[in-house]
Amino acid sequence: MTAAGGRPRLLVLRALGLGDLLTGVPALRGLRRAFPEHEVVLAGPAALRELALSTGAVDDLLAVGPLDPLPAEEEGADVAVNLHGQGPDSSRLLVAARPRRLVAFAHVQVPATRGGPAWVAGEHEVDRWCRLVASVGAPADPTDLRLTLPRERSAANGAVVVHVGAASGARRWPAERWAAVVRALTRGDGALDPEAVVLTGSDAEAPLVEAVLERAGRPPLARSVAGCTGLLELLALVAGARLVLCGDTGVAHLATAAGTPSVVLFGPTAPARWGPRAGGPHTVLWAGRVGDPHGAEPDPGLCEITVEQVLDAARARLRDQPGQPAQETAGGAPSR
Repeated sequence: MTAAGGRPRLLVLRALGLGDLLTGVPALRGLRRAFPEHEVVLAGPAALRELALSTGAVDDLLAVGPLDPLPAEEEGADVAVNLHGQGPDSSRLLVAARPRRLVAFAHVQVPATRGGPAWVAGEHEVDRWCRLVASVGAPADPTDLRLTLPRERSAANGAVVVHVGAASGARRWPAERWAAVVRALTRGDGALDPEAVVLTGSDAEAPLVEAVLERAGRPPLARSVAGCTGLLELLALVAGARLVLCGDTGVAHLATAAGTPSVVLFGPTAPARWGPRAGGPHTVLWAGRVGDPHGAEPDPGLCEITVEQVLDAARARLRDQPGQPAQETAGGAPSR
């Protein structure tokens, strides 16, 4: 398939979430460098369009949901790359689109993947996709995770960003513990000066954020922007923060992409698979237990992480930052 303007088309399937996109950036950039004459199209969620284009590795986004059939007009791409999973379903979707060349991990149920590299269980998500694209002559640097940051300053520059939500209940630390952290950060406790706190979340997570603020006593130095930020605005907010506190979710990967110090709480999934790479300004808290990352209730291992452990990690990271005075939010009320 030839794109408009006569360029051959390279179709990449990664129809997953925010963290999945960000961990795939080094592989996408490897493909961009190896196929400079191709139009690189990412098949993924429409909500990720602006962020995907900001990576510099993608020319366009084809809006599809996880394992949705690809539109008929996508048939015949010059190259199709499966960055979605090990298959068989994701590879079969691409095979059905009849590309001239398929790049995917080998799966015994999909003959077209024969000769592809083997899937390695437990491999770090960034390394996995870099290894796949390197197998077809597209070397990728697994540390190439940074994004070009938005030029506008965030209204929350210098604050501590606290993200209490996650895609599943298993990865959500209890709300009352987040409230205790927010209360301690905004009050200061001798070891920690008072900090301005901005709580983030999607529109669906806004009630959870409100519950955390209520349990924290609605301190004047804390406010919510849940449901009020697009992804580029959220990136700008994270980039301007002194520190990010969150669970194993997409905001943790935004902190990595922005180079912002973070404390990340892991529960059912091992940080060796999804955590920040070694050497960055990030602290990982994990009890060493794995479980069901899609469970409805907070993972028992995640619940072994205490409020004091999170505060100790936050204090250590904040001591590494130049001191900035906390600023009271307008009216002391959460914004929505």
